[in-house]
Amino acid sequence: MGSVRAEFLKLKRSLSWAVVVLLPLMAVTTGVVNTVVSDQQLGNGWHTLWLRVVVFYGLFPLALGVAALASLVWRVEHRGGNWNALMGRPVSSAQVVIAKLAVLAALAAAMQTVLLAGLVVAGKLVFALPGIPPARYLLVSVVIVLACLPVAALQSGLSMLMRSFAAPVAVALLGAVGGVLLVVTRVEGVAMVVPYGLLGRATQLGTGMFVDSGAVTTGVVAALVAAALGLTAAVVAGTATVLDRLDIR
Repeated sequence: MGSVRAEFLKLKRSLSWAVVVLLPLMAVTTGVVNTVVSDQQLGNGWHTLWLRVVVFYGLFPLALGVAALASLVWRVEHRGGNWNALMGRPVSSAQVVIAKLAVLAALAAAMQTVLLAGLVVAGKLVFALPGIPPARYLLVSVVIVLACLPVAALQSGLSMLMRSFAAPVAVALLGAVGGVLLVVTRVEGVAMVVPYGLLGRATQLGTGMFVDSGAVTTGVVAALVAAALGLTAAVVAGTATVLDRLDIR
């Protein structure tokens, strides 16, 4: 717990919170503006608004946002003598890696919360939609956050190895493109075992887009959650092994 607490303390003056707030709000704004400019009605109410905000957000921006957060979380370790201080701490490599991932998981959850809040505000104030979004979008949001974990773990590993802020983000862009291709071409089996493809697939849950049937079923949710947790465990184990073999600088 000490390692996790230390990582959260490092976020006090971080730009991470700007990413957490601005990225999902940009997605909501883009969906709203496109709807208003095109003069298209929200034929299916909250569901249509969800489609216009979340589908594109899940294909590209979300993966890039997670990558940027991972770079920011590791950025402090690459400054001055912080790397040597990190490597000299009496904690295992696995604890360091898991602590970083815990921070990224919290940030991903915060991003999804901001997205949901922005979507509700836009739906009520701009489009005067009745009620609130269906409860299933809360479940989908939890699945999306869990699907962020393997991407976060992978990007965390890359940011650990690369001092550059931009290089891991560039890798995420390529990964997101590959993930989009897997989802668009309906190669679901492969998408489920590739972190970026899994994230793209999770954000389409319940939308009826691409490979999704439009139904949020127990089987699909369980498969997505199991794939996310399994991939995360594998990446964390690999990253901890690599960090174990690194030395002070």
